[in-house]
Amino acid sequence: MNPLLSRLQPYPFERLRALFAGVTPDPAHSPISLGIGEPRHEAPTFLKEALAAALDKGLSNYPATAGDPALRLACAAWLRRRYGVAVDAMTQVLPVNGSREALFSFAQAVIDPSRPGATVVFPNPFYQIYEGAALLAGAEPHYVASDPARNFAADWSQVPDAVWARTQLLYVCSPGNPAGAVMPLAEWQMLFELSDRHGFVIASDECYSEIYFRDEPPLGGLEAAHKLGRTDFRRLMCFTSLSKRSNVPGLRSGFVAGDSALIKPFLLYRTYHGGAMSPAVQSASAAAWADEAHVEDNRRRYREKFAQTTPLLAGVLDVALPDASFYLWAGVPSAFENHTPGLSADEAFAQALLAQYNVTVLPGSYLARDFQGVNPGRGRIRMALVADVPECLEAANRIVDFVSKNT
Repeated sequence: MNPLLSRLQPYPFERLRALFAGVTPDPAHSPISLGIGEPRHEAPTFLKEALAAALDKGLSNYPATAGDPALRLACAAWLRRRYGVAVDAMTQVLPVNGSREALFSFAQAVIDPSRPGATVVFPNPFYQIYEGAALLAGAEPHYVASDPARNFAADWSQVPDAVWARTQLLYVCSPGNPAGAVMPLAEWQMLFELSDRHGFVIASDECYSEIYFRDEPPLGGLEAAHKLGRTDFRRLMCFTSLSKRSNVPGLRSGFVAGDSALIKPFLLYRTYHGGAMSPAVQSASAAAWADEAHVEDNRRRYREKFAQTTPLLAGVLDVALPDASFYLWAGVPSAFENHTPGLSADEAFAQALLAQYNVTVLPGSYLARDFQGVNPGRGRIRMALVADVPECLEAANRIVDFVSKNT
């Protein structure tokens, strides 16, 4: 077996299962999970109809890895509407089977492990795919400290020049997971200048871009590059998905867009990797990217539930409305620091909440790494408000009761 596999850490939900082993939730409460960021609003009817209509022609053909031109054109048209950015659909866009597999496979195509000190930089806390992709590509991860004063946005100034000099790939996530921070234009400019100086590639994970709470939609990587006059998108690849935007995580559909000089070898890699998308899924995806009405309705529903639940939770937890995404990143009361021997405050909170009120949340320390003596997720929890309003409100009220009882 590939010896690098031994370097992979357990996924957060494996650790959560171990934490909950032996816990018997109070049967007086029905189970509510805020643990997994899996959209639970219903998939749009028109999208399901488009998928069904394409089955007859889609299942008897081998799909092209590059994707059907109609889908690539639909993706390019969405980028123009959403960000005001013009891309060449045939050379700067590539369909992928969801952003997760593309974020992973991109590192395998980009990283040159023969270069001494090959490094991949990403925020801490982070989406664990970044770490696994770096390790299996033969690179070393570098975890970037987050700034609690800026909604846990990455503090890139903490990265030494010596690390930037050996960096080959930088993962950014905006809106961020788990705290929902959005990168401003000045931050993009700084990263572009660092990329120019050191030659590393930027992979921008933008899967939460369509769930936001401010009047202005989140700035995207291609949009930032365009505003700064970087119209060739050099050393930049942006990743987006229909999973959150259209409530179809099971469709496994997204696309990447950016530097054509990166798209071409990535396509070659994917041809061997077997990364082609089903023709039926491509047809349904093209319909989804062309429609905004269902996205606006989805965003309205998230805004409604966050508007009702956040004030309740803010009364007992250190939490505030994020810029975007469907997570709340909350600090737990200090009373949980020594609540359960051998457990961090966030683990103790999650374990006791499940036992007493049958609500699942994810310990923040599972989404981060100890780096330079600090785990920025310790003492925090991530709550995915993916269910409908009544269930999220019920969970929030149970958490309020739980904190009141235990502090």
